[in-house]
Amino acid sequence: MSTSDKAAVTCALTGVLTDPKQHPVPVTVAEMAASAREAFDAGASIFHVHFRSQEPGLGHFPSWDPDVAEAMIDAIRAACPGCIINMSTGVAGLDVSGPLACLERLRPEIAACNAGTLNYLKAKRDGTWAWAPLVFDNPVSKVEQMALAMKETGTRPEWECFDVGIVRSVGLYADVGIADHPSYNFVMGVASGMPADARFLPLLRELKKEDCRWQVTAIGREDVWPLHQAAAEQGGHLRTGLEDTFYLPDGSRARGNGDLVEALVQCTRKAGREVASPEEARALVL
Repeated sequence: MSTSDKAAVTCALTGVLTDPKQHPVPVTVAEMAASAREAFDAGASIFHVHFRSQEPGLGHFPSWDPDVAEAMIDAIRAACPGCIINMSTGVAGLDVSGPLACLERLRPEIAACNAGTLNYLKAKRDGTWAWAPLVFDNPVSKVEQMALAMKETGTRPEWECFDVGIVRSVGLYADVGIADHPSYNFVMGVASGMPADARFLPLLRELKKEDCRWQVTAIGREDVWPLHQAAAEQGGHLRTGLEDTFYLPDGSRARGNGDLVEALVQCTRKAGREVASPEEARALVL
């Protein structure tokens, strides 16, 4: 099998606010490195990383301290030789000084670039909001600022698309020079965005710019796995991890990131593809 037919596998290690007292998410430097190694051994080459506070009892909060970020990335790289770092840059509001400081310090191979604004909503069964409605605001000025910073640090943007209109916006960014041969991440499963439904994939693939890399982030419970399988079968690159789901295809809870990556690798092989090594992944995504 040629390298171009292989799937690069990303592990999203922890997420933004998930509480380690409730779920098995890594938050300390040592936990992040150990969890990354489990996923690496299972087949992941790329690690999507959110930085967490290292203050005692505050691990469920994010951190934009460049020292914390550097310690985490150094530990992950040491545990997973040759791996590729994909840094989160998502913040609400227009102050992007935290992500920019971390980009400048780390100069990661990839960074997420949130490509459009979304009302971030979820309702509970009792008819109340799961959290206070919030706007994940990513106006064009903010997007352009992030894209320019990534260009300056030699970082490839991964364009995060939460809805169909945002996918189309990325094409417009390419038309005006903000994006260059964009790499798309179809984020599916946020309650107020695109559903985690494989029927959307043919449309999304048609709407993206031609000959551009794409992957799926599938957020939800065990119902996300048919979407992963469809992405593997349709030639996409693949992502899973405790940021996205806690559940395996049979509905059982994953013990950690290694379990989720193992299940994703099975999807890849069931589709008749193989998983890219770290060296092969570099050729595919950078």
